[in-house]
Amino acid sequence: MVRAIMHGCNGKMGRAITTLAKEDAEVEIVAGVDAYTEVANEYPVFDSIEKCDVEADVVIDFSNAKAVDGLLDYCVEKQIPVVLCTTGLSEEQLQEVEEASKKVAVLRSANMSLGINLLMQLLKEATKVLSPAGYDIEIVEKHHNQKLDAPSGTAIALADSINEAAGGQYEYVYDRSQVRKKRDKKELGISAVRGGTIVGEHEVLFAGIDEVIEFKHTAYSRTVFGKGAVEAAKFLAGKEAGKYDMSDVILK
Repeated sequence: MVRAIMHGCNGKMGRAITTLAKEDAEVEIVAGVDAYTEVANEYPVFDSIEKCDVEADVVIDFSNAKAVDGLLDYCVEKQIPVVLCTTGLSEEQLQEVEEASKKVAVLRSANMSLGINLLMQLLKEATKVLSPAGYDIEIVEKHHNQKLDAPSGTAIALADSINEAAGGQYEYVYDRSQVRKKRDKKELGISAVRGGTIVGEHEVLFAGIDEVIEFKHTAYSRTVFGKGAVEAAKFLAGKEAGKYDMSDVILK
């Protein structure tokens, strides 16, 4: 049984992961950390990670960027692996993640969905076949109307997977409205749609002569990210210091 500390336990993702853990015989949430403690939890909750004195095998983090510094210090000191799901980290914090990974196991990915990370692997294989054959590649991502950034970090991660497999030959193009010219073969178009309550949808098109191959992933709820985080926690517990991502979980 993997014992996990849920960092950000009373947020939307923290509550979702708590529910998922109840249904998983291989993991248990033994403690939580959240600035908001006025919630009934089945495990002890601390208002800061420094106050947590419960023994655990791994920390799952879905909190906020401000809390990450103290979390990394705690995990290094206690030698507890951490699944780092918080986004929006500064360049300085990303460097701190690098330094922490030299002393403890740290798993961080642009998207925690198992399906998205499998898609990244599939796209690499497709690119190796279709890119040399001259297929144009486009990515369309859709999210709810409250999302602030565009394109999504996941869309960029998908593009990076493609570009890695293609030897870095593609240039990302986000807007063609101001340019009147034919599409360059080295363009990789990325389009963003914002509307309604769309949780997340990513579509990758390989367009060739007289045929189109489409890869599509749709998230219907945030639970898919929580499921990935739980699987990552089970994978990371007991691992040696180092940087890990969801591709390691997929390929385990």
